Amino acid sequence: MAMSPTAVVVRRAFAAASQGSHEGGARTWKILSFVLALPGVGVCMANAYMKMQAHSHDHPEFVPYPHLRIRTKPWPWGDGNHSLFHNSHTNALPTGYEGPHH
Repeated sequence: MAMSPTAVVVRRAFAAASQGSHEGGARTWKILSFVLALPGVGVCMANAYMKMQAHSHDHPEFVPYPHLRIRTKPWPWGDGNHSLFHNSHTNALPTGYEGPHH
C-alpha cells in the first residue's frame, strides 16, 4: 500500500527526531526541579501553614457510638484501656476524651 507524500514526510521527520542525541537531559530536569518543583513545595507548605492557622483546636463533641471503641478484653500493656499508639490529644477512650486539650 502506497503512502501519501505528506505521510512520508511526517514519518521521516519523526524518524529523524528519534535519532537525535539525548544531551542536555540532566540539565533540563535540573532546571525543571528548581523552577517548578521547589516553588511547588513552597506553595504547598504555605497552604498547609495557612490552613493550620485557621483551624479550630477544639475537640468535636464526643458521641459514644456503640460500634466504636469496643473493648472485649484489656490491652496487654499499660492500664489496658489505651491502645499502643494512643494519642490523648486526638483519640477518645470509650468514656470520652481524657481531658483539656492544650
